Amino acid sequence: MGILRRIKQHSFLLGLLSLAWLLLRSGAKPSRINYPCQQAAKANVHASAALVIAPVIAATHMGERRLNSKWIATALILLAAFAVGYPLLKPQEPSPDITGTELFPLTPYKSEIPTSNIYAVNGYTGKNGGLSILLDLMGENGTPFYHSGSTGRNRGPSGLIAADDVIIIKVNSQWSQRGGTNTDLLKELITLILAHPDGFNGEVIIADNGQAQYGSGGQGGNLNWEQSNAEDRTQSVLRVAAVFTSSRVSTFQWDTITTTRVNEYSEGDDGNGYVVEEGRDLETGLIVSYPKFSTKYDTRISFKLGVWDPVKGQYDSDHLKVINLPVLKTHSGYGVTGAVKNYMGVPSDKLTAALGSRTHNTIASGAMGTLMVETRFPTLTILDCIWVNAVPRSGPSTSYSQATRVNIVAASLDPVALDYWASRNILMKAIPVGADTSSMDPDYRVAGSFGDWLRRSAEEMSIVGYPAELNASRVSVHITTIS
Repeated sequence: MGILRRIKQHSFLLGLLSLAWLLLRSGAKPSRINYPCQQAAKANVHASAALVIAPVIAATHMGERRLNSKWIATALILLAAFAVGYPLLKPQEPSPDITGTELFPLTPYKSEIPTSNIYAVNGYTGKNGGLSILLDLMGENGTPFYHSGSTGRNRGPSGLIAADDVIIIKVNSQWSQRGGTNTDLLKELITLILAHPDGFNGEVIIADNGQAQYGSGGQGGNLNWEQSNAEDRTQSVLRVAAVFTSSRVSTFQWDTITTTRVNEYSEGDDGNGYVVEEGRDLETGLIVSYPKFSTKYDTRISFKLGVWDPVKGQYDSDHLKVINLPVLKTHSGYGVTGAVKNYMGVPSDKLTAALGSRTHNTIASGAMGTLMVETRFPTLTILDCIWVNAVPRSGPSTSYSQATRVNIVAASLDPVALDYWASRNILMKAIPVGADTSSMDPDYRVAGSFGDWLRRSAEEMSIVGYPAELNASRVSVHITTIS
């Protein structure tokens, strides 16, 4: 009989060995208790404790005065060991141990023939000004954030955001705890937009569509989760928006209109709802749909066509900007949720499903690329990597205990290059030891895999000239560190 088989047949020995493994593997870093191998060991300890202690309890209940000395001795030993290791048996939240003194391993890269650029700040906690540093880094490398007639480190005529723009910040709101966009990051982003050097007189709308289904509450998205992704866990998206009462900042949960089909403003329809276009895309099967709504300040917005002027009877497309603000995490079906898949919070899954082509099912065909191209491509994507879910296929829901703190924020004009880089250089490095990385590997191409649908999405974007680089040698990576 093999030694492993002997151990498995001896519940007491298996329990002690499992507890020893927990102490050695997780003692220095309790957050490892959430790794799959640690969860299995924990189950062995619980089972062993039940098998050994149960006879003692049963005998006591039956009033027996004489117990087998073997049972008493083993029960006492296991109880003592259990007491020592008990803190590890409880669900643990990873401690915020990666700060300015322990940084995630990131390496800058200078391409000789760059077609896309990625900017990243290592050591960002959401509370230490790292996003401002990121915008400076972008400006220093040719991508100023502020569109302005004046020239400076992060502003100039080629800047992204003008003082009078209407800006949709597309967050991830379907999941509570670490499954949604970090609201400390969101708060700093809004603060920086309002600090436009020319004086901001535009409007900011924080929005998302959790599709009125699934999600942490079973009913889709929520901009007011009681348990949010922030240092102060009660800081929801709505609470962030409430800070800026003196400015034109509001929220819109598109879940509330996701089952209402409407026509465009130009067709005489002033109602809030979803415009659904006729026909399906030949390559991806997508039926294009997008929100059309009025903000609390009576600004009328078509996600595709722009800001509607009812007096002039025309759309202003140039002054509607989208900042894509996803959180990086794994996904049970599609491998990775990041820059590209965050656009699943733009269309109506329910209306398209009723027409025979559910949007969520077309992701594998590259439909998020089609959606970006056919509606509105993000002006900038800022990827929240403060807390990430690197446990393969365990997302998109992410509890506090599942998340790993890596303290990074990254940005790019190219959502595909950003996803490629972040999955390889963050998720695949933060993965639990011994876990299979294939589901989050952008170079692993099996039908329906993350690597496959990301490439299909890139093809949809590149056909019409949008940045979608999958060749790492053609991407420059600029990194600065907060020490």
